[in-house]
Amino acid sequence: MGLSKAMADFVYGLNSESIPPNVLEKAKACLLNGFGIGLGGHNTPFAPVARQAALNMNGEWKEGGATLLGDGRRTSVAGAAIANSALFHGRAQEDTCGSAHLGAIMIPLLTAMVEAHEYSLDRFLSALVAGYEIGGLLEHAYSGFTTPAGFRSSTIYGTIAAAAASAKLMNLTAQQTEAALSNAASFSGGLLQSFADGTDEWRYQVGVVAQTGYTAAQLARAGSISAPNAFEGGAGFVKAFAGTECNVEALKKKLGQEWAVLRVTFKPFPVCAFNQTPVIAGLKLHEEMQKQRVDFTTIDRIKVHMNPYETGYAGMDARGPFNTISGTLMSIPFCIATTMLYGEPDMHRMTSYEDKRVAQLMERIDLIPDKSVDKLCCVIQVNRQSGDPLVQTQIMTYHDYSYDRQGVSKLIRRVGSETGLPESLYLKLEAFVDAPEQHSIVDVINCFSQLPTTVK
Repeated sequence: MGLSKAMADFVYGLNSESIPPNVLEKAKACLLNGFGIGLGGHNTPFAPVARQAALNMNGEWKEGGATLLGDGRRTSVAGAAIANSALFHGRAQEDTCGSAHLGAIMIPLLTAMVEAHEYSLDRFLSALVAGYEIGGLLEHAYSGFTTPAGFRSSTIYGTIAAAAASAKLMNLTAQQTEAALSNAASFSGGLLQSFADGTDEWRYQVGVVAQTGYTAAQLARAGSISAPNAFEGGAGFVKAFAGTECNVEALKKKLGQEWAVLRVTFKPFPVCAFNQTPVIAGLKLHEEMQKQRVDFTTIDRIKVHMNPYETGYAGMDARGPFNTISGTLMSIPFCIATTMLYGEPDMHRMTSYEDKRVAQLMERIDLIPDKSVDKLCCVIQVNRQSGDPLVQTQIMTYHDYSYDRQGVSKLIRRVGSETGLPESLYLKLEAFVDAPEQHSIVDVINCFSQLPTTVK
C-alpha cells in the first residue's frame, strides 16, 4: 500500500468516535486560537490587499459564495480562502505545527466551504484533525530537509493538509481522498526568500495554499486520475523537496498513534515562532535591568546562543533597516532589543522602525548558532562595561507553548484588549468552538461582522 492510500484510508476513517478525546480537545483549542487571532488581526494591512485581489479574480457575489471576514462582501470559496487566511495570518500569532502554520490555512478555508456549500458542521473538527495529522506527519518527518533547502513548511505541507481537510469536509470516498492528496503533492511549493527580504509574500502564501488544497480535492471529486506514488516515487514529493527516500512503512505506523495536533503550539507574542523564547528571555532581562537600574549605554555586547536550525531560518539574523513588520518580527536582534528596552512587544513596538535606541542596541547583539542549545531554547548573556554579566538561560519545550483552551482564551482576549474588541465576541466564539455541530457557521461570521473595519 502506497503512502497516499494509507493516508487517505486514515482520513476517511476519522470521525468523532475514532478520534481520541484529548485530540478533539486540542483541535478545539486550535480552532479557538484561529478565530480569536483572526479577530485580533482586523487592523493589520494584509487582508485588504488579499480581499481586493480576490475580488479582482473572482468578483463580488450578491448571493451565495463565502464572506470576506471583517469586510462583509462575498465571493467564491477560493477567493474567501486567500483573503481570510491573510486576516488570520496578519499578526503572525497563528498556531504552529513544527514549523508549519496549518491553522491559518485550514480554518478560513473550512469556514468558507461550510458557508458556501452548507457542508455539515458535524465533520468540521474531524476535517481539521485530518489536516493537522496529514500535514503534521510529513512536516515532522521532512522539514529538517526542506527548510534548509529554502522551502517554507507552511506551503509545502500546508497544501496537503488543506487537501486532506477539504476531502474530509466534502465527505469524499477513500479513493477520491487518495487522489486529492496525490494532487496536492503535485501542486505543492513555496519559498522562504520573502522572510530574508522582509517582504509580504508569506502573508498571502497561506491563502494560496488553501486555494490549492481545495482545488486538489475538487479535482479528485470530479474524477482526476492521480499518481499512486506521488509521495514515495522516484520523482515524487519526498525525493523532490527533501532529497531523501520516503520511508513509507515508518510513516504509516505513526498514523493514529503519534497525533500531530498534540504538537501544535501557540504564540503569546506577535513575532516569529522561533522568537517567542528570545522574547521571554528578553522580558526577564528587561525586568532585571530595571531592578538594577542598568544604563543601556553601558552594555558592551549581548551574546545570543540559539539552535542553528533557528538562527539559519531566513530573516532571523536581519538587522535592518526595516520598513515592514515582516522584517522585524523575524529578526532575532530586533525582537530582543525591543523587548529589553521596552518590555512586552506589541504591534506598535514591532512597527516602530525608526527607533534609534533599538537600532543602537541591535548593533551590539551577536547571534551565535550553538548546537548545544535545543530548539525553542536560548541563552542570552549581557556583558557590561563594568559589573558581572547578566545571563538568562531560557529552557522551553513545545509543551510550554501548547496551551489548553483556557490558555488560548486568555491569549486571544489579551490580543482583543490590545486591539479594542469587546468581550462578547470571545464568548460567542467559545460557544461555537465548544460544539460546532450545535451551531451555525453564521454565528462565527457574525462575530467578524462586528469588527471596526467591516464594510457596511
